[in-house]
Amino acid sequence: MKIFPEICRQALTREVYLCIFPPESSKVKRRSMKSLRAFEIVEYIEKHKFCSLAELMEKFHVSQATIHRDVSALVKDGRIRKVHGGVASLSSAQALQAPGKDIMPSHYRERMNIDMPAKEAIARKALREINDGDIIFLDSSTTVYYLAHMLQKSSFANLTLITNSVLIIQEFTNFPANYFLVALGGNFDLQLNAFLGQAAMRELEHLQIDKSFISGVGITESGVFSRHENHTFFLHRMLELSRTNYLLLNGSKFGKGGLYSIAPLEMFDKVISEQRLPDYAEAVCIRKRDR
Repeated sequence: MKIFPEICRQALTREVYLCIFPPESSKVKRRSMKSLRAFEIVEYIEKHKFCSLAELMEKFHVSQATIHRDVSALVKDGRIRKVHGGVASLSSAQALQAPGKDIMPSHYRERMNIDMPAKEAIARKALREINDGDIIFLDSSTTVYYLAHMLQKSSFANLTLITNSVLIIQEFTNFPANYFLVALGGNFDLQLNAFLGQAAMRELEHLQIDKSFISGVGITESGVFSRHENHTFFLHRMLELSRTNYLLLNGSKFGKGGLYSIAPLEMFDKVISEQRLPDYAEAVCIRKRDR
């Protein structure tokens, strides 16, 4: 019978084919998918600069355990940097930490590295509120510094910055040459890395401010809070003088009070956060918009 030679021929042909074109094993497929996802994760982080792990889980449709493994491997390979609250591209992490080596107090540098993805997201939103020709006030908070850092790479035709932040003043040479700086002097507060006191407040009285951007240690229905008395007096007076006031706060500060009240929520025109605002903060923004 000729059937046996035919079966042998088919089997031999199949073996030769498998040697030349071996099928992908499930392990190989998983490895390929993992490599592709790792590449896409790095690409996504490079584009957005900062991301939370929850954001990456949603973007790539993977579990918390999977994204933790992917991120740990990428950090170990030196392709991204793990920061408090998420991950950052190498360029962003280095850019934001470089100034602190020389001109930033250690405690201030530590605060700078907390909730980096949230502060980055808030700064991006705040940047959209600034227009050509604006005279803006930037406070000395680390959250507002992220906005100042973005302004260094902005391209407004004309912009005036008023600040009591030592860090922003020291870095002003990195801003576009056509931007103007008004640096407020006074008593230096090491804890806040800022100038405060009567001298700084007197200088405020002679200035016109279109928009102010400040932060605080917490927000409740009663208002916005600070831990420092002189800081509170200074910011309250500045808010009275500014035409439009923006409060920049990450979600971790919702529902938290403080020793001193900077101002009631009614003094702010908009609250900017990376998270959905509490009802009491959203209500203030709606009332302001409806006026």
